[in-house]
Amino acid sequence: MKQIIEKARILSIPSKKLEQEKTNVAKLAFNLVRKQVTKYSQITGVEFGGSYVKGTWLPKKADIDIFIKFEKSTTDKKFVEISKKIGFESMKKFKPYVRYSEHPYVEARIKDTKVNVVPCYDVKKGQWQSAADRSPFHTKFMLESLTGVMKDEVRLLKNFLSCNKIYGSEIAKQGISGYVTEVLVLHYGSFQNVIKSIAKLKKNHIIGKPTKKFDTSIIIIDPIDSNRNLGAAISNENLGKFILASRSFMKSPSISFFKLQHNPKIYKNNLENSISVKFNYKQRSPDIIWGQVKRAANSLAIQLEIEGFKVLRYAGITDEKNEGCLIFLLQSLTIEESFLRDGPDFFYESESETFIRKNSKNSMMWIGSNRKILSLQKRRQNDISLFLKDLLKNHLNKSGIPKGLKADIKKGFKVMPAKKAAGKSIKEAIAELVSTDATILSFN
Repeated sequence: MKQIIEKARILSIPSKKLEQEKTNVAKLAFNLVRKQVTKYSQITGVEFGGSYVKGTWLPKKADIDIFIKFEKSTTDKKFVEISKKIGFESMKKFKPYVRYSEHPYVEARIKDTKVNVVPCYDVKKGQWQSAADRSPFHTKFMLESLTGVMKDEVRLLKNFLSCNKIYGSEIAKQGISGYVTEVLVLHYGSFQNVIKSIAKLKKNHIIGKPTKKFDTSIIIIDPIDSNRNLGAAISNENLGKFILASRSFMKSPSISFFKLQHNPKIYKNNLENSISVKFNYKQRSPDIIWGQVKRAANSLAIQLEIEGFKVLRYAGITDEKNEGCLIFLLQSLTIEESFLRDGPDFFYESESETFIRKNSKNSMMWIGSNRKILSLQKRRQNDISLFLKDLLKNHLNKSGIPKGLKADIKKGFKVMPAKKAAGKSIKEAIAELVSTDATILSFN
């Protein structure tokens, strides 16, 4: 294992040349922002945040976070308005655009490096006014707590998570954030100790010292806010992947865990039983559209289950430009034309009469051995393609599709076999939906 980890360090730690390149970008961006903030009396300071300043960034993932600190008396309206002006003016040469968290912030790209200009309030610890207010405290805490060796251990862990597709706290991923990797290495001491501990993780395990009770699969307390559970943002699917990847690595250490895998084992029969709903949407923040497509996929999965289709897996995805897609893996694309509906117990007079009156003309009925009146009823649709088309065209308001997506769906959508869906990001998501992750779900 020691040799594998040493090889992984080479992949996980940036070269001196790359460090200098990032430093140059950071200095350029910081000076541009600092020049703009002098125009506003509400700004109390500007500082770096995130993995760049903490020295925990990966060679291929080196965002630069610059925090604009506002006086705590600044109104929410001014907070948003001024921060966007600063962001756009400072980054105007680099095609800036708006991203959203709790508040909007400006993002741009300088020489293949993302630069985020993020507003926060200049508050005392614990007196948070926005979600970003904790970030400067996170930076200060980690700079004081992580040793140089630990920072490289964080990079190893980040690379491990990234290559196993479970790194990132954004809504599109719901995985393990950069800050959580730092908390884990600080708690356990090294990459290897983190992996060893996660491999043996028990349900509701607590990392840190909470001041109240939390009910999530893993509880990770924010070191600078004991009321905050960092584990709440990690999906059960990604936590499971983390545990299984850790177990697999402990049993059979390999450098492959630190390299992106591009050849999933696809089951063709599953591909045949997959369906997609494609649509175009009016461009909006990636954070917003990801939330909408995920909720839409979940809502349609519920509607399919109610109708009698067996949904095995589903996903909502987007290319973050103008195309969205909802994909579903089913036990079968068609189901029986009829289904059995349980009525009331025959001892309940009024309920029995109502059930019989509603169903006597169109369905066969009888009394079952369980004392219930049973009805054999015909489905509206037994073909998933026809069902989805009818639901989205004629019953959109009852579909559970988020309000923000309804206008886009109304303009048009296509229901088609998933294997016919085009677009790189969509094809990758479909491949993942119908395949086994051999890295974590096999033991050689």
